Amino acid sequence: MPEVDPRTGTDKFKVIIVGAGLGGCACAMAMHYAGFEVVVYEKIKKFLRLGDSLGLGENALRLLERWGCLDKIVAIGNKSPVFHMRRYDTGEILATQRLLDMAGYIGHRGDYHQAFIDRVLELGIPIHMGTNVAKYNEDDPSVTLDSGEIAQADIVIGADGIKSACRELVLGFTDKPKSSGYACYRAYMPGSRLKSDPYAKRLVEKDCMNVWIGPDLHIVQNTCKDGEEFNWIITHKDEADILESWSQPGDPKEAVKLVADWDPTIVNAMKLTETCLDWKIVYREPLPTWISRSGKVCLLGDSAHPHLPTSAQGASQAVEDSACLATCLKLAGKGNVRLATLTYERMRYARVLKTQKTGEDLRIRWHNALKKVQKGEHIEPDSIKMRNAWIYKHDAEADARERWQAVSKQIQKEMDAGKVSLPADLLGEDRYDIPRISAEEQAEIDRIVVQMVKDYPPSYTGRDTTATVMAPIVGGVA
Repeated sequence: MPEVDPRTGTDKFKVIIVGAGLGGCACAMAMHYAGFEVVVYEKIKKFLRLGDSLGLGENALRLLERWGCLDKIVAIGNKSPVFHMRRYDTGEILATQRLLDMAGYIGHRGDYHQAFIDRVLELGIPIHMGTNVAKYNEDDPSVTLDSGEIAQADIVIGADGIKSACRELVLGFTDKPKSSGYACYRAYMPGSRLKSDPYAKRLVEKDCMNVWIGPDLHIVQNTCKDGEEFNWIITHKDEADILESWSQPGDPKEAVKLVADWDPTIVNAMKLTETCLDWKIVYREPLPTWISRSGKVCLLGDSAHPHLPTSAQGASQAVEDSACLATCLKLAGKGNVRLATLTYERMRYARVLKTQKTGEDLRIRWHNALKKVQKGEHIEPDSIKMRNAWIYKHDAEADARERWQAVSKQIQKEMDAGKVSLPADLLGEDRYDIPRISAEEQAEIDRIVVQMVKDYPPSYTGRDTTATVMAPIVGGVA
């Protein structure tokens, strides 16, 4: 029997979510708090603690707080208030930013994922693991499972990630990824492994985050749990063709070859690494739509708009999607699912294009910065800082409520006329322009950062490493 809404005495609005990743779990929380009946299907039988660092920005954290998940996240994340951008060979600090301006709280992807799952289960939302969706029906919204069972709902949400099967239904064709021309070696290991090395040990004395910037290459390093856990990610040019996978094994020695003459603080840490992953970064052109023809199947998170790692917004934007979609469905009412999903898409589309663009913009600026040094030019700190501060003030729930009347009214007019515009067709030439905060706001942030550095000084300035770039490792693996 369908669950009954005690407020109305009618059947509760039922939501099926396909995928129990970060986006799917965030969506489940948002739908629960909107008062809906929710069920989640996940094809993987058991999640493992895979991956490495993941950031959740303030724009996501304010929503997770409302959904009862914030304390779990804060307990897991990096405690450093700032991160440093460093010169590749000497480790000299080129610029410093608040960590919240980079990616919010940073922790292990697997730990954050488990925190999301735990909260979903605490709310009494069923997650059916090892349950693959074989078929979608968008007109009478339902999914057919591998077992042959048919599960019906009022809406089906595809939160099944970058290799989404739901996306094919929405688009009507197979969406193929394209090479970005870059790849990442990614590693995660116990911080204790670094403590025997005179340089690398500085990275695990307390929580810290550093980025080494070089020509066409950068390394991001992060610690968690006061240095108990350590990870590094090196992004480099790579045109090799490989499956779109998070779990492709890599060779740490190949990563070290790319940076053999870099700051030994990070290079020695990389030499101590036993295993890593080799992730080929692919991208997809912005989708023309996230909504099926009937409007009763829609995409969310990575299935709709994958982000580059340098955007530091992939998970956060999935959380925003969840809040906006839940709000639109609640405001529209049970009989107006297509109006709700089309309104959600139009509200989110322009913002997501810009958050995606921040990742490409930052990678270009980082990889070109040291070319200026080689030409004898000075690097202005602002030229290599992340420009994500504009993102964090956004409240996706409040924004959806505020804009609902105007946007849904326009969508309804288009539906009545029999022609609904695609969101991309309504954007201007500034669609990829990245907003900037005011000079006054930036000055206040800079003032805060100065105080933060005084309270939490960097473990080393880097200038003392120039003459010892190829220093041997003590007790490590060459």
